[in-house]
Amino acid sequence: MTINTFSNYETLSQATANLIIEVLKQKPDALICIASGDTPLGVCKFLAQADKNLFEKCTFVGLDEWVGMDENDEGSCKYGVYHHLFIPLNIPSEHIKFFDAKAQNLELECQKINEFIASRGGLDVMLVGVGMNGHIALNEPNTPFGIYAHVSELEEVTKSVGQKYFTKETILTQGITLGLGHLQEAKMPILIANSSKKASVIKTALTGQITEKFPASIFQKIEKSVIMLDLETAQEL
Repeated sequence: MTINTFSNYETLSQATANLIIEVLKQKPDALICIASGDTPLGVCKFLAQADKNLFEKCTFVGLDEWVGMDENDEGSCKYGVYHHLFIPLNIPSEHIKFFDAKAQNLELECQKINEFIASRGGLDVMLVGVGMNGHIALNEPNTPFGIYAHVSELEEVTKSVGQKYFTKETILTQGITLGLGHLQEAKMPILIANSSKKASVIKTALTGQITEKFPASIFQKIEKSVIMLDLETAQEL
């Protein structure tokens, strides 16, 4: 585990984008997974400003989604990544592999994503944030560390915090998500976090007990993981 700290959100985002760009320079057909949400928006911004030729051969895999939503639902995970990254970069649909969170058979969706990632030799980059309850993607507390793609029952804190992505109150019950097994097998697992409100979360994740009760603690087990923080987030380390 390598911990990097940056003076502010802008430099944090730029440095994280640069990590992904370097992977693409070394492996143009890389398999990249980028989280949606507020924190990765800056990374998406800097990637969208990069040379579009870098992205001609790579494939993006979706990290997670609220069950019942797709890219047309403002507030969905797909919506954010599409509008801040895929559309600006003109990424063709054949280079985007996401869960269909509206599918009748969600277990089959999980199987398809697992098989796709395995067929490509695993993810080259998996960029994730962290929730206030320590969740990674939609792997909620008590999710087994070895699990792959699965449907999760959302905790109340996740349902509550998730409302910020919607213009009106939205019922959130389940998520469909890549698993912590994918995170451990990714060639470059990256955790990004910013702002003082995540300081205690990061302290627990990186210095507390390694336990499935706090999914982000898994990063202590992943030697190759890269932790990207601003100074406010790192203040309790």
